[in-house]
Amino acid sequence: MSVDVTGPMNDRYDEILSEPALELIELLHRELNPRRLELLERRRARVEEIAAGGSLGFLEETRAVREDLSWRVAEAAPGLVDRRVEITGPTDRKMTINALNSGAKVWLADQEDANTPTWENVVGGQLNLLDAVTRKIDFSTASKSYELKPDEELATIVVRPRGWHLPEKHLLVDGERTSGSLVDFALYLVACGQLQRDRGAGPYFYLPKMESHLEARLWNDAFVLAQVFLGMPRGTIRATVLIETYPAAFEMEEILYELREHSAGLNAGRWDFMFSVIKTYRTRGADFQLPDRNSVTMTVPFMRAYTELLVSTCHKRGAHAIGGMAAFIPSKDPAVNEQAFAKVEADKTREAGDGFDGSWVAHPGMVDTCKAVFSSVLGDRPNQLDVLRSDVRVTAAELLDVASTPGEVTETGLRNNISVAVQYLAAWLEGTGAVGIFNLMEDAATAEISRSQIWQWRHNNVVLDTGAVVTTELVTTLADEEIAKLDGDPADYATARATFLDVALADDYIDFLTLPAYERFE
Repeated sequence: MSVDVTGPMNDRYDEILSEPALELIELLHRELNPRRLELLERRRARVEEIAAGGSLGFLEETRAVREDLSWRVAEAAPGLVDRRVEITGPTDRKMTINALNSGAKVWLADQEDANTPTWENVVGGQLNLLDAVTRKIDFSTASKSYELKPDEELATIVVRPRGWHLPEKHLLVDGERTSGSLVDFALYLVACGQLQRDRGAGPYFYLPKMESHLEARLWNDAFVLAQVFLGMPRGTIRATVLIETYPAAFEMEEILYELREHSAGLNAGRWDFMFSVIKTYRTRGADFQLPDRNSVTMTVPFMRAYTELLVSTCHKRGAHAIGGMAAFIPSKDPAVNEQAFAKVEADKTREAGDGFDGSWVAHPGMVDTCKAVFSSVLGDRPNQLDVLRSDVRVTAAELLDVASTPGEVTETGLRNNISVAVQYLAAWLEGTGAVGIFNLMEDAATAEISRSQIWQWRHNNVVLDTGAVVTTELVTTLADEEIAKLDGDPADYATARATFLDVALADDYIDFLTLPAYERFE
């Protein structure tokens, strides 16, 4: 075996970094990593084509897949039939217990956007999942103890590994960094896969950040290789794909097709989707320039086209369609809570009315609101797969209609982007990937939107509502002003400030802020 573990082997790490797990990582790396790197290069080439005047659209070469009405995805697996409310969050010990106990049908155990991939989080999160599956998990503070409810009341675990772009520098094959995606997948599958099979609900995954059906094919090949390696029947693994990149919105059916025996549906990853819109068309001027991020609602034309296409595509193929994140978190201020709960209820009412089978929340306090809305529409049904939405006819032009999005670019919005990004990065660099900021649960996706908007506004010389032009000097000045408002010494934010300014003001756009940030810790 040629896997080198360069991170420390702390207490119980051998339960996760077992010989079979490392053997599977080696197999997946040797078989799939060259293709992974080729597909990442393909992403860069597509952005260059768009910068040169090209555009996204539905693929002619896969027209036959879209027009063939005979294929469907696998029937919903146990624990994934009723998904009316799903909660997301990192795999720290307290969140693991609270999420499983929350009353949600599904817990997205997040090792991606809500997680800082420190070595301790990568392996420790897997230990927490193992302890949850074996019911050995507990957590105590000075004032409170946490433990799991009975099995029948617990949410189904669905693990989100890191995206294809993220490496794992603590596990090397022949001296080469491995894929964070394949590492997270393999470690969970070996430690918990059979245990979940024995319990009758798993192993299941959420797949993030994909940009094409070829990337879905790569995941499907990983599933097949892993199932053979572990002696699991083909089709045991199920995966829901987050449609959270602009290119993937044009390949929804093809993505379902590639994963069809392993598919558990699609999710509308709204925040990353907005980030990807900016990222993909960042050089194309005003036609693809979004206003303040908080003013871009799900009812603007291009977002409406995206979600309606997702529901109709999924139900056409017998797949679940899961709605986007409600990021609000309860506050101690009753007025703030009243407004937040009203917005969540309106958002989930729209999704349930559109035919979504369920939706996401970021905090246990929002579970009942989401569940009540979907239950009022579903009645005795576990889902809305029978709502085919044959009325939906979305064109490429409608998906690309960013220019009709109403709203302004304001100094308030610029300041909010700066503050959110710096506060989030400060927490991320300390090992916390999900952070409550301004009564919203922020993760890497919202930080990515924030810094990407600033990059785009600066490079397009956007004029704010105050009449000021977005320049390097203005962003730097406002960053210092916003940091001065935060608790603690401004020096505490020095590394986060530097990381933020590096990506927001770089001459060349950096694909993911987590890539340079990852290099800032061991």
